[in-house]
Amino acid sequence: MEEAATGKLRRSDHYHRVTDTPSLPPPFRMEDLPIEIQPVIMSLLPLKEAVRASIVSKGWRMLWRFHSNLCFDSRNDMDSDTDDEFTHRDSTKIKQAKFIETVNCVIQHHSGLGINKFSIRCGLHKEDSEHLNRWVSFAASSKAKIIDFNLKIIDCPFDIVHHFPLEVLDAQGSSFVQSLFLVEVAISPHSGIRGFIVLRRLVLKYVEIFGDFPGFLANLLALEDLEMIKCSGVTTLSIPRQVDKLKHLLVDIMDVEMVEFHAGDLTHFEYQGPVIPIVHHGCSKLEKATIMFEGSKGLSHVFNDVPIILGVNTLSVQAHVLAYEQLEKVAPRPHGMFMHSRHMTCGLTIISSVPKADNGVLQLACCLNLTPQLETLHLDMTYSHCNVSVPDDFVEEEGPHMHRHDHLRSVGISGFRCYTAQTALAYCLLENACVLEHMRLQPWIVTWICPNPGMENIGVEGRFLLGVREWARLTSEHFGKAITVLDAPSE
Repeated sequence: MEEAATGKLRRSDHYHRVTDTPSLPPPFRMEDLPIEIQPVIMSLLPLKEAVRASIVSKGWRMLWRFHSNLCFDSRNDMDSDTDDEFTHRDSTKIKQAKFIETVNCVIQHHSGLGINKFSIRCGLHKEDSEHLNRWVSFAASSKAKIIDFNLKIIDCPFDIVHHFPLEVLDAQGSSFVQSLFLVEVAISPHSGIRGFIVLRRLVLKYVEIFGDFPGFLANLLALEDLEMIKCSGVTTLSIPRQVDKLKHLLVDIMDVEMVEFHAGDLTHFEYQGPVIPIVHHGCSKLEKATIMFEGSKGLSHVFNDVPIILGVNTLSVQAHVLAYEQLEKVAPRPHGMFMHSRHMTCGLTIISSVPKADNGVLQLACCLNLTPQLETLHLDMTYSHCNVSVPDDFVEEEGPHMHRHDHLRSVGISGFRCYTAQTALAYCLLENACVLEHMRLQPWIVTWICPNPGMENIGVEGRFLLGVREWARLTSEHFGKAITVLDAPSE
């Protein structure tokens, strides 16, 4: 009786435990979400996946038509493994036609509502210009916030590019474009184009510019970021005073004779190219600058010829120096001191016929005399092979004369191989940086850039690494400061 009662009780307990288990929630259905949320969820998928997902359910079939990011990229699809030139050309044309057909089909059936980004990345033949105009017109009519066109003409001379119709984006009567990215096109800007008053970012790369570019810029009242890379058609890059919200300006490999701007809120400036006047009108709020002057003596030009960077907090410098380049005598005048610089990164490429001839790196010690408040320094050194003869007037100097630094706490040097000039510079830093807490050495696998056959890259062999470690140990004991040698990374 007791066993039977016990068994019944156990079965009863089991029954209650089973019945008390909460039931599983019903499966998630897109249709249960508010109708205005469903397109947002679908837009989190790439466009191609969103179209595929529309096949799953009848209720989803139309959701892709409200996808907010229409991004088309034919670059990967256009690749071909065939070595036959004619077969490759025919295959490319077929894929090109299919890509154009796909884009046209999508924009034909899309609702044209809620477009955030419209991006086209593909190569086009000259005869395909009508498709470009159709795509730009769709971007304009749908009021896309981000517009990105990266074009490259196939099988055409390099001096022929597609004309991008800025006027089409301007013709809607109300401003909507917040970011415009153009690559390998031609534009004809002028002061009459006034429909970009909310444009915050403008990136032009390999763009041919015909017309009044400063007049066009004067209407970009909200512009915060301007990047111009290898563009042509501009002799003097002048940023008008109306562009007073500009915070970042990048000028890279431009055939310009001068850069001038009035942007009082500019905080980050980047320039790469020949030595030219860089003029800033009015007071400056510049906090960060990246400068690379082409040619020799670029390092001294940065510190002597660009007064607008005197007030920066973070300075990044890249320069080529000749192996036997004489040290520049820089006079530490009060108005020429970088009193606000706290952090500095310096990339030096030493032009030399023999690796150990790197006297030019000692220029950095003279330049550091102009940065008395510096707190962190990172130096990256690479070597490029070139037949550089010793100048007739070259005189071996005693070494760099570096001033006392009372704030420099951290130093990192990559490309360190215990060359004479490298060790002389390191000694200067260890001796004159009174509060230096740590020096890190990175004996990189130094790339010896050499076009001559038989002169392969020179890597850090085991004996070099051991030599660097031994030098660091002895130097650390001598100066009483920590020196860490990091492992050499692989290529």
